[in-house]
Amino acid sequence: MRIPFLSTVAITVLLIIYAWIKPTEHKLNLRSWDEAYTMARALVDKMSLEQKVNIATGVGWQKGPCLGNTYAISNPDFPSLCLQDAPLGVRFAYNVTSGVAGINAAASFDRNSIYERGVYMGQEFRGKGAHIQLGPAMNFMRSPEGGRGWESGGEDPFLMGVLAEQTVLGIQSQGVIATAKHYILNEQELHRTTESSEADERTLHEIYLWPFARAIEAGVGSVMCSYNQVNGIFACENDYLLNTVLKGELGFKGFVQSDWSATMSTVDSANHGLDMTMPGDITMGSNDSYFGKNLIDAVRAKKVPESRVTDMATRIVAAWYKLGQDKGFPKTALDSFHLDKAPFVNVQSDHYELVRTMGAASIVLLKNSGILPLNKSIKNVAFVGSDAMVNPDGINACVDHACSKGTLAQGWGSGTAFFPYLVDPLTGLTSALGNDVKFTKSLDDWNLGAAAAAARDADVAFVFSSANSGEEYIIVDGNVGDRNNLSLWNNGDNLIKAVADANKNTVVVIHSVGPVLMPWIDHPNIKAVVWPGLPGQESGNSLADVVTGKVNPSGRLPYTIAKKASDYPIKPDPAHNVVYKEKLLMGYKWFDANNVTPLFPFGHGLSYTSFTYSGLTAKIVASGKSTKVSVTVTVKNVGHLDGAEIPQLYLSFPESSNEPPKLLRGFEKVFIKAGKEEEVKFELTSTELSIWDTDSKSWVVPPGKFIAHVGASSRDIRQSADFILLPGVEKYVEGQTLYRLVRLILSFFL
Repeated sequence: MRIPFLSTVAITVLLIIYAWIKPTEHKLNLRSWDEAYTMARALVDKMSLEQKVNIATGVGWQKGPCLGNTYAISNPDFPSLCLQDAPLGVRFAYNVTSGVAGINAAASFDRNSIYERGVYMGQEFRGKGAHIQLGPAMNFMRSPEGGRGWESGGEDPFLMGVLAEQTVLGIQSQGVIATAKHYILNEQELHRTTESSEADERTLHEIYLWPFARAIEAGVGSVMCSYNQVNGIFACENDYLLNTVLKGELGFKGFVQSDWSATMSTVDSANHGLDMTMPGDITMGSNDSYFGKNLIDAVRAKKVPESRVTDMATRIVAAWYKLGQDKGFPKTALDSFHLDKAPFVNVQSDHYELVRTMGAASIVLLKNSGILPLNKSIKNVAFVGSDAMVNPDGINACVDHACSKGTLAQGWGSGTAFFPYLVDPLTGLTSALGNDVKFTKSLDDWNLGAAAAAARDADVAFVFSSANSGEEYIIVDGNVGDRNNLSLWNNGDNLIKAVADANKNTVVVIHSVGPVLMPWIDHPNIKAVVWPGLPGQESGNSLADVVTGKVNPSGRLPYTIAKKASDYPIKPDPAHNVVYKEKLLMGYKWFDANNVTPLFPFGHGLSYTSFTYSGLTAKIVASGKSTKVSVTVTVKNVGHLDGAEIPQLYLSFPESSNEPPKLLRGFEKVFIKAGKEEEVKFELTSTELSIWDTDSKSWVVPPGKFIAHVGASSRDIRQSADFILLPGVEKYVEGQTLYRLVRLILSFFL
C-alpha cells in the first residue's frame, strides 16, 4: 500500500487503524556473549569449510530480498541473514515509520527518548523479518558541510556515545542485531572510497572510538567498517583497527561486516579481522567475490588459516544466538528491489506518537523575544517559503530523498526511509491554530515581492527555509553529498530578509542537516528563530506543538553554529591524505581553545520558562581503579510555566593533561513544574575522568585539579566546583587554603 499524499482527515483515520494493529513487543532475555558463544561453537563445529565461508559471504547485489543477504546452509541448518538499512527506519519498504534523524535524536539530549526510538525501530525491523539493522551511525560532524553528519549525533563524543549506547540497547531489546557504523574516521563524503584519514593515537581513542566503545559496552552485535583508508590502509583490512583495537582493546565479541563493496582483498581482509563481506560481490553486480570461492581457495593454499574462517562464522552465529533469533523470528517480508511484490506487513503501530513527541523534544528554540508561544489573540498568520509544504511532485518522488523541493524532514542517501505520509508545517500549524485564524501564504522562494505581500498584514509571519546534504552517490543541486557551503538553499537568506522587512513579527523556521550561516540574525523584526532540524513524518505536528505552547521546547544544539564560515577550522578535504589536524579540538572545543565566540553554542536551546542553578558540589566517593566523583546541583524553575531543563556537566582536566578547555561529561533531562526545584546528580567514573596515555597504551586518570562546570550550554555555565584527585589517595579536597597546600605538595611530584 503506497500513500503518495493524504489529507489531514485521511491521515488521522489511517493512524487510528495503524495504532490498532500493534506488533508484538518482544520482552527478550538476551543471552550473554558467553552463552551465545557456547551455542555458536557447537553449531559451527559441525560445519564444513564451504558452509562457514557461505555464512560470511553475501549473495550479491540485488540477488535477495534485502539490501544484504548471506547464504543459507543446511545440515547443519542456518538461515540466510537479512541486513537492511537504515539508521532512522526500514529502507526500501512500505508501511514503515520514517522518524526523526539521528541528529534530532541527539538534539533531544534525552536518554529515555533515544532508547524508545531504538525500541520502535527494533520492532519494525523485526516485524519485517530483518535480522540486522544497519544502524546506528556514529560518525562525527567534524566539519558542518559533511554530507552524512545528520545520520549521527553531532560533534561531541560523550553525546554521540549516549546516542550509540541507548539506540543499540533499544534496537537489540527487540531481538534485532544493531550495527555500529561506519568504523572509522569516515567524516566526509568527498573521495570517501579512496582517501586516507590520518589521526594520531590519542585523537583516535578520545574522540572517534568513544561511541564505538559505548556501543560495544551495550552489547552491539555488529560493526560495519568504512570505505576509507586509515593511515594508508583500508579500514576493512586494517589489522590495527580491527584486531588490535576493536576486538582486542574494546573486547568486541560480534562480527565485522564491510560497507557495501568496501572489501578490498581476500587474504588481508580475512586475516586482519573482516568477518562478513557485503553485499558479497567485489563491485555491485560484478558476480564475483573476495570471499566465497576465493576465500576457500586461500584457506586451501594456507594463506588464511581455517581457524580464522571458523572465528568469522562463530562470531556471526554467536550474534544470532545472543539476540534470540534462533526461535520465533519472523519470516522476511521485504523485497527491496521489487517493492510491489513484498508481502503486506504493516509495522507502524502507534509509533507516529513517538515520532511526534521526539520531533517536538528535538526542536531547538534558538532565539525568542517573547513572541512564542503564539498568543491566542493572533488572528492573521502568514506562511512563506517552499519549505512550508510537501514536495508537489510527491513525498517520496525523489530517489532516496535526493531533493531540493518541499519541506525537509530527512537528508538524502542510504540512511533514509519512505514516508508513509508527511505532515508539513503548513498543515500542522493551520490545523493547530484552528478556523478562527486567517492564513496567507507564498510558497515561491524566488518571488520576493509575493513573499513580502503575503507577510505584510499578518500578525505573525513564519518564513521557512532549509539546507540539505547526503551521500555522494547522488548529486543534488551541485552538492556531491557534502554541502558546497553553509548558506541556506533556495534563496533562503533573501527570502528571510524580504519577509522581515515587511513584517515586524517574523518567525524564522529552519529545517537543516546542520549549521547554516545567518546574515539576517540581527534584523530587528526577527523575533524568533526555531530549529526543527530533520523531524520526520510528523514534522508539522511537532512544530505546531512547540509554536502553540502545547510543548515547552527543550531541544539543545548537538553542534556549534558559527557567526561566519571561516570560524570553523575544517572543511571536506580534497587531498588524498586527510589529516585530522585539529586533533582533540573538534567543534566547541576549537571555539573555546581559540576564544572564538559562536553565534549559537553547542548545547544551546531556549525554553518558555527560566531556570536557576545553585548548590553545586563535587565529591569523590571512590578512588584508585574505581574512581568515582559525584556532582550534584539544584535546578529551580523560576518561571510561570512547567518545563524541562537539560543541565549539562562539562569537565576541565588538570592543566598537565593537555585536554581542551572543557569536555561534556554528563547531561540529564529533568521536568520541573513552575516554582519547583529538583536535585540533579551526575556520576563521573573512570571512563569520564580518563585520558588516553600513548606511552602505556591505556586509559589513565590524570592526577591534579579538575573543575566541574554545570550549565545550560557549553557557553552558559551557571556553577563551577573543583576537586583534586591524588594518586592512590581517597580524599576530597576543597577550599582555598587546603587547595594551596595540596597544590604545593603536588608541585614536587607533577
